[in-house]
Amino acid sequence: MGADTVAARQSWAEFGRRLRTLRRSAGLTQRQLALRMGYHHTLISKLEGGVREPPAGLPLRLDSLLGGGGELLAILADRPDARHGAPVLPATLFSTTPRDSGDPAAPRPVRHWPARLLSCPLHGGHCEVPPLADALTLLAAADGDPRRTRTWPGTEADAVHALTALIVGYTQDGLESVSTATVGSVERVLRVVVRWAETLNRHGTLPVPQLRLAAECAQIAGWLRVERGQRVLGMAWFARGLTWADVAGDAVARATLLCDVCTLVRLDGDGASALAYARELGAVDPGRAWMTAMSHLHQARAQALSGDLRECRGRVVLSRRALDRLGGRDLLEAPWLAGATGRLQVEASIGGTLRDAAAITGDRRIARQAVQATEASLSCLPATHRPTVLLLTLRLADAFVCSGQLDAAVATAAPVLPEAVAADRTSVNQELDGLRARLTTRYPGARETRDLLEHLPRRI
Repeated sequence: MGADTVAARQSWAEFGRRLRTLRRSAGLTQRQLALRMGYHHTLISKLEGGVREPPAGLPLRLDSLLGGGGELLAILADRPDARHGAPVLPATLFSTTPRDSGDPAAPRPVRHWPARLLSCPLHGGHCEVPPLADALTLLAAADGDPRRTRTWPGTEADAVHALTALIVGYTQDGLESVSTATVGSVERVLRVVVRWAETLNRHGTLPVPQLRLAAECAQIAGWLRVERGQRVLGMAWFARGLTWADVAGDAVARATLLCDVCTLVRLDGDGASALAYARELGAVDPGRAWMTAMSHLHQARAQALSGDLRECRGRVVLSRRALDRLGGRDLLEAPWLAGATGRLQVEASIGGTLRDAAAITGDRRIARQAVQATEASLSCLPATHRPTVLLLTLRLADAFVCSGQLDAAVATAAPVLPEAVAADRTSVNQELDGLRARLTTRYPGARETRDLLEHLPRRI
């Protein structure tokens, strides 16, 4: 073992000892600290044991959270490989999750090609995009050799714009259909971006724009996997995305990823973890109104799982207040909160929160408020986003059940049940399971219940 390797391992051990002291002084368990950082608790255990290198970007965040005053970062700064030149990024930073064997042989055409980019990893936003055919040509070439992104006839900025536009397009496609081809195409872009970042890093360039784009790709890939029922693989993508966002210093990407992590752990019924991640989301940058608003919304949904109506409703009020303060920067960083799309997002989240609370507490007044919010979200939804239409329609039917309006629930759910069952998306299945549970519990002997349950197969 070389002297540099020995020195590096000694720094890991010193880092671990100091981390343990700071964590205990802060009154946190390893699991609590991991949740706030967006990692699994076993990582904190390994770091404190000095058996692995801290992921890039994590020491700075740990110093900030635990009040280390830069001590943890300074420990690693004394390593031999960190004394000269640009930062040395660990090789593990450029590893990706194994892809599905069903990936297509060629990049999938994009049905929704954007005219402009509202968010660009290089320039912020409102950038031009190349023709779709050029972007697909770049993707096909770079998938076999990432160096092609450096020798492409266009500039580096053109390549970033092309790959970003592909992700935007595939994201829009995913709103209509989570096919194997769409998932594989997103992960193909992600592999190209990460390999490109690794190539730049080997040449001494810190690949910040590429890592920002990789974090965005990981978010989309993760959620598409979740919708296909592959939650473990989805969480793996989210974890990789959080790492890339941290190294790139991209608060927007981190906050957006944490939103999806909150949703995923809530789908698994883990209200405590959902609440912890929601609080971490609010701590990313309290000065950004949109992050504060989303933190309150996710905290409300987590509190609804425990039936804490007071806290749940209080968070809904706080989220609305934060949304009223959205400014130009907020809408640039979170364009999906603007206009009708924003109202859809907010009312859908509030409707789900109130429905969850009503389902647990039996409060019909809250259920009626859930009906109003869900109806408002449906009124903003394009008919082409069929999976979301199915999800919200089922949520509305469930809210009707919780409010004691069985006839309205039947009239709402019956027309979409066969299509919803056939869609087989995780989020839609979650609504189907909730509707079945409420019907069975509240109206077990009703003829309408029996008729609806015939269309709702049980899932193991």
